[in-house]
Amino acid sequence: MDEKKHVQKVPLVRLSKRTSIERWKAWTIRGVALLAALIVCGFVITAIVHLNPIQVYKAMWNGTFGSSRRLWITMRDMSLLLLVGVALAPVFKMKFWNLGGEGQLLMGGCATAAVMLYLTDLPAPVLFICMIAASMVAGAVWGLIPAFFKAKFNTNEVLFTLMMNYVAIQLTAFCVSKWENPYGSNTVGIINAQGRQGWMPEIQGAAPLITVVIVLLIAVAMFVYMKRSKQGYEIAVVGDSENTARYAGISVSKVIIRTMIISGAICGLTGFLCVSASSHTISTAIGDGRGFTAIIVAWLAKFNTIGMVAISLLLVFLNNGAVEIASQFNLNDYASQMITGIILFFIIGCEFFINYKLTFSGKQKEE
Repeated sequence: MDEKKHVQKVPLVRLSKRTSIERWKAWTIRGVALLAALIVCGFVITAIVHLNPIQVYKAMWNGTFGSSRRLWITMRDMSLLLLVGVALAPVFKMKFWNLGGEGQLLMGGCATAAVMLYLTDLPAPVLFICMIAASMVAGAVWGLIPAFFKAKFNTNEVLFTLMMNYVAIQLTAFCVSKWENPYGSNTVGIINAQGRQGWMPEIQGAAPLITVVIVLLIAVAMFVYMKRSKQGYEIAVVGDSENTARYAGISVSKVIIRTMIISGAICGLTGFLCVSASSHTISTAIGDGRGFTAIIVAWLAKFNTIGMVAISLLLVFLNNGAVEIASQFNLNDYASQMITGIILFFIIGCEFFINYKLTFSGKQKEE
C-alpha cells in the first residue's frame, strides 16, 4: 500500500521579530512611510477640503522655515521639545516609565518665575545662577518623589508620575493666582517687562540662539553619559534585568533614584528656558504638552539623544505647519490636526516593519 502523504499547511503570512536590521534599510522604511503618508494626506486634502496638496505642503514649509523669525521659533520649539526627550531617555532606558515630565517642567518654571519676581535686585549673573539652580532643584525633587516610592515600595511609576502632573498643574495655578497682575486677571503677565531682569539675553538679535546651544550641549553630554560612563552602563543593565543588576552588585534602588533626579532636573531646566527665554511668564500651559510629546521623541529615537534631534524637528515642523495651513486656508484645527495625525500614524507604524519581518508563503510541505 502506498504510504499516505501528510500535507502540512504553511501560513500565507508569517510574522517574526528581527534580530537586527541594517541602518540604511531602517531609514529606507522610514522614508517610504513618510512618502506614503504625504500621498495619503494629499488624497485626504483633495477629498475633504478641496485644496491642492502641493500648496498645502508649501504652506507648511513656509510656516516653519519661511523667514528668519520663523526659523528661530522653530529652532527654539525644537530645542525645548528635545530637552524633555533627553531628560526622559535615561529613565526609559532603565524601563522606568516616567510620564511626569510635564509636571517636572511646570515646577521648574514656577521656581524660575519665583526667583524672577522676588530676587530682581540681584546682579544679572547671580540672578541667572539662582534661576537655573532653583528650576533644577524643583524638577529634581518632583522626580525624586515617585522614584523613592518605586525604589522602596515598588509602586506603579506610571500612575504615580501622572498623578504628580496633576498636582503640579494645581500648584502652578495657585502660584498664578498669587502672582496675578493686575489683580483679578488670573494671569501673571510678562514678568519684569520693563527691566527684563531674568530674561535670556539675545545674541545678534536671536534670543533662541542660547537656548539652542544649551540644549545641544546637554544632548551631546547625555549621549556620552549613556554610552561611555559607568552610570550609563548601570542604567542599561537595570533596564535589561534587575536580577542581573543585583547579581552584578548594582544597587537598583540607588540607580532608580539617581537617574530620576537627573531626569527631573533636566525637565526643570526646560521650565527655566520656557520662562526665561520663551514666554517670560508662568501659566499652567507653559509646557504646551511637551512632557507627553517628548515620550514619542524618546521612543522613536530608541533613546538615542542624537537621533532625537531629527524626530523633534519633524514634530515641530508638523505642529507649526498645521498652524500655518489652518490660518492661511481658513481651516479649523481639526483639519490641520488630522493631517498631522496621518503623518504621525505612518511614522510610528513604520517602526513595526523595522522591528518585525513579514514572510509570505503559499506553499504546502509534504511529509
